Amino acid sequence: MSLDPTLLSDLQATLRDVPDFPKPGIVFKDITPMLADPRLFGRVVNAMSAPFRGQHITKVVGVESRGFLLGAPIALALEAGFVPARKPGKLPHKCIVERYSLEYGADGVEMHEDAILKDERVLVVDDVLATGGTADATGRLVSRLGGQIVGYSFLITLDFLEGAKRLGPDKVTSVLRF
Repeated sequence: MSLDPTLLSDLQATLRDVPDFPKPGIVFKDITPMLADPRLFGRVVNAMSAPFRGQHITKVVGVESRGFLLGAPIALALEAGFVPARKPGKLPHKCIVERYSLEYGADGVEMHEDAILKDERVLVVDDVLATGGTADATGRLVSRLGGQIVGYSFLITLDFLEGAKRLGPDKVTSVLRF
């Protein structure tokens, strides 16, 4: 994916590294300064949705919690519905859950059992792709519900953690790579 070089430099200047969060040894990529800049935020939404225009996406799944912030406007840009993928116990209706491991522990993700219909074309969105555990678990939920994963869209990919290999590199797009 070819991106506007000014978008890349603007993003790099805006994102903030937070060392030792949420655990020692992790460098957290804080996107809140980007979210506070409406022009930059709009450019990011456009860049993350552009590779999927014309691919007949019917649902965008945003992964808790920063995936909600990016996924909802991407769903609007693609004229698709939005589905939250949440940590267990956070959704009010009947859910299915998928457990996974991540670089600093273990967790689970769930969706309403009626959130994705058979053969819907789905884009999974999150802010950062690290090891791919959360996105992979979300993709498994989509498949269990009968949806087709068209792709995964991330703001940032941490290439050294090789999460794209887990998801299928041909399905992963990212604005920034580290």
